[in-house]
Parts: sequence; structure tokens; C-alpha cells
Amino acid sequence: MYFEDLKLHMTVDIAPAVIRKEKMVAFAKDYDPIPLHTDEEYAKTTRFGQLIAPGVMSFMSVWAKYLESDFFGSELVAGKSTKIEWIRPVFADDVLTGTAEITGLTERNPRNGLVEITVRAYNQNGELVLTDVTEAIVKRREV
Repeated sequence: MYFEDLKLHMTVDIAPAVIRKEKMVAFAKDYDPIPLHTDEEYAKTTRFGQLIAPGVMSFMSVWAKYLESDFFGSELVAGKSTKIEWIRPVFADDVLTGTAEITGLTERNPRNGLVEITVRAYNQNGELVLTDVTEAIVKRREV
């Protein structure tokens, strides 16, 4: 979808992403190896009482499902930035769903524009677990 075809508040639903314990721990061991994510006995002593998923893994699980919607198609040029806010912990076997909404549109030059997408992810209890604001560069129609 070209930049000119996009409208503020366009929204897509994000399909469920299941946080599998094995993947959660494997991701943590590779990218965020702290005991809260990798050591069950330690995690039991924390305020969470169990392992929690690394925040980036939680986000990427939702992001991968968002990308399946192919919001921009072949008109996507590249990502520019992202800002994630983690609100609640994510646990093994949580099911995350959400929405992605266009919350900003800025013309950059004759070739492309900047699109701000806000992702809101919820667990199976309807609790907001994270938000993300990503900027993407999207092609404009050629004049």
C-alpha cells in the first residue's frame, strides 16, 4: 500500500502468538541470559514467582504476527525506529494478541513518507502487556 493510500487510525488485528516455554528459555539463553528468564528456582524467589519471557522476545513474537498482515506490501522501504514499553510480565504459555494502528503520517520527500505504527499487545486475560511505536518508510506514488 502506498503512503498516499494510508489513513490515520487504520488498524489491523494481530493474530495470536503463543509464548512457548522452550522457545522463551532458548531465546533468553542466547540474548538475555539473566536468571529471571533462565533459572526456574531463582524465578520462584522473585515477585513474579516464575520465569518471565524476555521483553524483546515478547515483542518480536507479536511483531512477527503483525508482519503476517503485510500492511504495506512491497511499498515498504525499511524500518526507521522503534520504541517498546513493557507494562506487564509475559509468562510461558501466555497467548498475546493485539492491534497495529497507524498513528502518524509524515511526508518526507517525493519518493517516500514516514508512517508511525502503534502496536498494543494483550495477554489472554485482556491485560495490556506492551506497547510499541515503530516508524516505517513507505514508498509514495511516482508523479
